Amino acid sequence: MFEKLKTKWKVSGLQLTLILCTFAIGGTLTGFVSKKIMNLLNVQQDWLWTIIYILLLTITWPLMVLLVSFFFGQFKFFSGYIKRMGSKMGFAKNGRQAKISLAIFASGTGTNAKKIIEHFKNSPLVKVGLVVCNKPTAGVIQIAKQNQIPVLLTEKERFFRGDAYLPELKKHQIDFIVLAGFLWKIPIALLQEFPKKIVNIHPALLPKFGGKGMYGEHVHTAVLNANEKESGITIHYVDEHYDNGDIILQVKCPVLENDNAETLAHRIHALEHANYPIMIEELLSNLISKNAGSKS
Repeated sequence: MFEKLKTKWKVSGLQLTLILCTFAIGGTLTGFVSKKIMNLLNVQQDWLWTIIYILLLTITWPLMVLLVSFFFGQFKFFSGYIKRMGSKMGFAKNGRQAKISLAIFASGTGTNAKKIIEHFKNSPLVKVGLVVCNKPTAGVIQIAKQNQIPVLLTEKERFFRGDAYLPELKKHQIDFIVLAGFLWKIPIALLQEFPKKIVNIHPALLPKFGGKGMYGEHVHTAVLNANEKESGITIHYVDEHYDNGDIILQVKCPVLENDNAETLAHRIHALEHANYPIMIEELLSNLISKNAGSKS
């Protein structure tokens, strides 16, 4: 559980300890202060006492946690954490909820796209607003249709030497792009329009086994031929080069002695499905908090 929290919050072991201490002390202090206030109010009716006490806990908890976090050096973490909680509960400027529209770019069967769509299906913060595909027969198109998500089929000439379909992305009010097995290189026009807002997942531990032509079975075969003892996944920002952007997260798994490309791929897919949607949610939560801060 602690390893998952470290990955989700992108913190060290020491910082995680300080965060958990802040939660514990802040929660205790919240209960203490709320009870003191209730004693001063001297409410007699049990039902009314309960309602007021719950309201006090809700109001007091963020204040107490922020106070404690200051002494533990975690004020920045908790201020962002509380902003994200407020967004998830629907509190935003003018009473409106901050939302992100996500586009998934995919070329194949769409197993990662399916997991991402399922993850955000009932999200009050994020909607998958578009699936972009460069193959008319790709399985991801059927997944999009089953989930009533619009599909944009791309043509190479326009994608690379035209407007890169920016008008269509703007029409669907896309804020963030996720590559999920999309085999074309992303053109400069998209990178400029979505700076640090395009992410990709690669089925190996970059910078090893990346670059043009390194996808799917080609990657796993290369890992096995190199007699690597471990492989894994890399989630990274996209830049103008293949598999070259800043790394966001890497998760490892062992390469077993009797592995072949298929068995290794199965283990890698499990890592992708378990980590990619969660990491995307974390990135989008940070983006929502940043947007809310810039508007306040």
